Amino acid sequence: MKLIIRVLLVPVLAGTIWACSESKSNPADSFFEKGQFEKAAQKYSEELKFNPNDVKILYNRGRAYQELGKFNEARKDFESALTQDPNNFQVLLSLAAIQLEEKSYASALLYATKAEEISGAPAMASFLKGRALHQLGMAEDALKAYGNAIQLDKDFGQAYFNRGMLKVALERNKQACEDFKLAMVLEYPGAEESFTKYCK
Repeated sequence: MKLIIRVLLVPVLAGTIWACSESKSNPADSFFEKGQFEKAAQKYSEELKFNPNDVKILYNRGRAYQELGKFNEARKDFESALTQDPNNFQVLLSLAAIQLEEKSYASALLYATKAEEISGAPAMASFLKGRALHQLGMAEDALKAYGNAIQLDKDFGQAYFNRGMLKVALERNKQACEDFKLAMVLEYPGAEESFTKYCK
């Protein structure tokens, strides 16, 4: 289970800082993009001294903390950003991902559902909702949420894979194998192994 959640965080969050539009050479953003998350967090902290309620900077520092595994600090920044901008689906998705990481599945479901309801929200909102429902044992609702994610993004390999794994748990192997095949075409890690294990 840990493997699936760790893999989950990569597509959700990789590269999802807000680049500051007024300055392409923002040092904090540059550090983040180079994977120097400690330095990025320090720079964002310096910027927040002058703009303590800046949603973008709070979100970006939260992302840096998240990459460092400092989930408490990340959550505080995301919650502060959400106070300033309650309908920001990027912030909501990051909060949902943290709650999944910390196994607070009911909270993850709340954040993901709120994100999903916002106009223009990406497929990841439905996917994270599916992950939370899956963990809460609400299998049919999870299947629907994974299906919604796939409707929004036909190339969402991880959604096919997770839906396939859920179908295996529900003993619907024939349907699961179709999902694994699609995940394999999209080169999602683990799809081929799962197809070999459950479909041959």
